[in-house]
Amino acid sequence: MAPTVKVVLGSIAFAIFWVLAVFPAVPFLPVGRTAGSLLGAMLMVIFHVISPDQAYAAIDLPILGLLFGTMVVSVYLERADMFKYLGMVLSWRSRGGKDLLCRICLISAISSALFTNDTSCVVLTEFVLKIARQNNLPPQPFLLALASSANIGSSATPIGNPQNLVIAVQSKIAFGEFLVGILPAMLIGVVVNAVLLLCLFWRVLSIEKDEEAAPNDAIAEDNATSHRFSPATMSHVNSMNSQEWGAMVSSLSANVNSGHVETLRSRVNQGESDLWRASNSGVESQRSSNVSKDETGGAGFSPTREDGDSSRRIPNSGLSSGPTNGHRDVASFQSASEKEGAIERWKQLLWKTCVYLITIGMLISLLMGLNMSWTAITAALALVVLDFKDAQPCLEKVSYSLLIFFCGMFITIDGFNKTGIPKTLWDAMEPYARIDHAGGIALLALVILVLSNVASNVPTVLLLGARVAASAAAISASDEKKAWLILAWVSTVAGNLSLLGSAANLIVCEQARRAQFSSYTLSFWSHLKFGLPSTLIVIAIGLPLIRG
Repeated sequence: MAPTVKVVLGSIAFAIFWVLAVFPAVPFLPVGRTAGSLLGAMLMVIFHVISPDQAYAAIDLPILGLLFGTMVVSVYLERADMFKYLGMVLSWRSRGGKDLLCRICLISAISSALFTNDTSCVVLTEFVLKIARQNNLPPQPFLLALASSANIGSSATPIGNPQNLVIAVQSKIAFGEFLVGILPAMLIGVVVNAVLLLCLFWRVLSIEKDEEAAPNDAIAEDNATSHRFSPATMSHVNSMNSQEWGAMVSSLSANVNSGHVETLRSRVNQGESDLWRASNSGVESQRSSNVSKDETGGAGFSPTREDGDSSRRIPNSGLSSGPTNGHRDVASFQSASEKEGAIERWKQLLWKTCVYLITIGMLISLLMGLNMSWTAITAALALVVLDFKDAQPCLEKVSYSLLIFFCGMFITIDGFNKTGIPKTLWDAMEPYARIDHAGGIALLALVILVLSNVASNVPTVLLLGARVAASAAAISASDEKKAWLILAWVSTVAGNLSLLGSAANLIVCEQARRAQFSSYTLSFWSHLKFGLPSTLIVIAIGLPLIRG
């Protein structure tokens, strides 16, 4: 233990950080999580728990770089309509409530593993609400399916959630090894979670859709709008526009040029009427010139126009050329506009394809074991260059408040570790929480579960990670890796226990509450009724499947 004064002051700074991180809008200091983390970090330095140089050294730049890179990639994937396509898959040939719930569990888990759980919940919540309303089904089971499956699915990859980012960087476990180690537990966990939801809501999901009572609202299609991946506030939650499902399909191919084409068409219609008026006067002039031609015996051209300009000759066949040429001009104008629209659509399609290819390339590079931080940053910069325009609008969608929150949290946790309190508590518990026997694994999982819901999962990982790994390393190298993966699995799934357990839960709750067309409040107790048994069962089933 550190000196008593240092222990007391460090505990006060950590307590302030913890209160503001867990309850960001407390009445006596409603400054939010980001400001709370900076306040905790500042107090650690002011109280001389750590020095300024130690505070700067505590900031883990590889984690921040990986987090920034994945957020930028997610922004460009959103612009490329990735999440619109996921929303379309949710309702494509749906066969009732049970089928829809299983689809939501699967899509939410996969998208969270690749694009982070917060991102998936921000974008997919309103799709889920609208599909549930369209099928005349209550939204509660589908919202629970979205949030819980997002948390379970995000456990499978280092880029699925912030605590996995920390674990991957600190443990130096390769992306592929991380995925292989947790994937079996994740897949079984998603299936078990879906089965529990079906059992709990079987009767509700068995109600047939009432065609007359079912609302006519179609599924959202446009503007899966900007989002911020911040755990601090819900200000990043934006609503999506509600339009016809048929318009979704058409807009996917022509949304870029729709306004331009409509403007051209209105101009064409106006120009066509002007051409017809002009052509009528041309016909009368042509008739008089034909009479003059017959009198003079000339053939082919009239000598002059009525205004005396002999430089412009009108063919004899011009009696009907006025309207015909007008139609040709209109047709050529329309053809040019349609060609321009087709070119723009092909450019947009090519750009989207490149975005997806770069993202796939990033994932392949991560699987090959390349440095995760620099791989994510390289993919982000490649997308910025590919876009070939000012990147400021896209970069503004990155949650810099989240990056600042992590900086403050790194400093605060490092200061609290220097008080010696976490080490003392772990030394007392470590002999009973070794992972070389089932009882030790169960106790370790219980400690992680409780701390993740009391102190949040990322601080729990920062407090326990190195100690759990060191204890396991004394047994074997494979046990060390298994300890890191158990920490990732339990701390992530623990977020399903209560509504306050993870940011993904809060995002789904806030999105549903703010939805204009069909608001729904997911209460704390209704979530706990499902979250408590689901979390305990999924963690217990997944632990034996974790591979070291």
